[in-house]
Amino acid sequence: MPLVWLRLLWRSRRQPEYLQHIGERHGHYPPSSGGPLIWLHAVSVGETRAAEPLVELLLQRYPEHRMLLTHMTPTGRTAGRDLVQRHPDRLHQAYLPYDLPAACGRFLDHYRPRVGLLMETEIWPNLIAAAKRRGLPLALVNARLSTRSQRGYSRLAGLSRPAIAALDAIAAQTEADAERLRAVGARQTVVCGNLKFDVTPPPEKLCLGAHWRQALGHRQVWLAASTREGEEALLLDAFARLPQRHLLLLVPRHPQRFAEVAELIASRQLASCRRSSGSLPDEETRVWLGDSMGEMPAYYALAEIALIGGTLLPFGGQNLIEAAACGCPVLLGPHTFNFAQASVDAIACGAARRVANADEAVATAAELLQQPQQLARMRAAARGFSQAHRGATERTAALIDSLMAPRAAG
Repeated sequence: MPLVWLRLLWRSRRQPEYLQHIGERHGHYPPSSGGPLIWLHAVSVGETRAAEPLVELLLQRYPEHRMLLTHMTPTGRTAGRDLVQRHPDRLHQAYLPYDLPAACGRFLDHYRPRVGLLMETEIWPNLIAAAKRRGLPLALVNARLSTRSQRGYSRLAGLSRPAIAALDAIAAQTEADAERLRAVGARQTVVCGNLKFDVTPPPEKLCLGAHWRQALGHRQVWLAASTREGEEALLLDAFARLPQRHLLLLVPRHPQRFAEVAELIASRQLASCRRSSGSLPDEETRVWLGDSMGEMPAYYALAEIALIGGTLLPFGGQNLIEAAACGCPVLLGPHTFNFAQASVDAIACGAARRVANADEAVATAAELLQQPQQLARMRAAARGFSQAHRGATERTAALIDSLMAPRAAG
């Protein structure tokens, strides 16, 4: 715990929000209204956005229930705020406590959920054990497990295997994920698909992107989306060597790095402007820094093509499905283990291309910007790819219904 406190203090230097709601991280919460409750845990931004269609469907399907949305990061909590504002009387937010026995017990005893839903890879042994003791049905939904993570769980089998085996149900994204989960102890595992395919881009954000496109006129824009630490420097160095006057739209993954990335751009003497300034790029602007939250669909709607961040260096990749849903073709670096099957499928249908490094990414983007017909084919393939894999929300909800039925009957 002393190290946890130090980590919170360190992270609060860039994000003061980490020092808010400290009591919740130890299982202390304000009074809440009564009534049956469904709890869903989405650790950060990506999981929160992926959960949106499932939250909406469950609120429709169980009108007598409230829902609790928990997170671990301030950005995750911010991402869920719009969803909460749509359902202020039925949807609530809090931080999930640290995985300490007493804190987990206080959390569950305070909210007394009818069912608990953990998004993607959230395996917390003390939390799962506390739920088991209280007879709380617990499911891992939109579950994924990379080969690397499987090896990690196997090394800690004495801790991880009983926790995974105690889950009442697992809704895996792909059959490969299901097989890896079974290998580390999962029992009740079914393949439901990826919830991210069911997320619909907000129309107002797509309209904003279209407005930018019209305002920029002839300028061609390619996007580096959700980049991670170390990737921006590689991309900016490669981009600075290009003779073309394309506009690079650079959007870091984490808001606490916006200022750092602005300094990287300035150090390369590339003319730039920031989204937060409110002004659009002019003819001299080489780099537009997307230092805003919640506008990624607008950025995708503007761009001719996007490089997905987290794929140039071994972070595993960010969400390429959101780009496809906006009709934006993508480039993928070599590291896509977070979206392994989706990456393979996107490349196979022509919605994506693989690049080896930042130099190849910049060169490929520049090449494709000179091939409007090829880009149009990739754009159509991206939309088709997005539509072809929808339906995970209904399948996951059916699994949740089976967990809710015994409690409803009781």
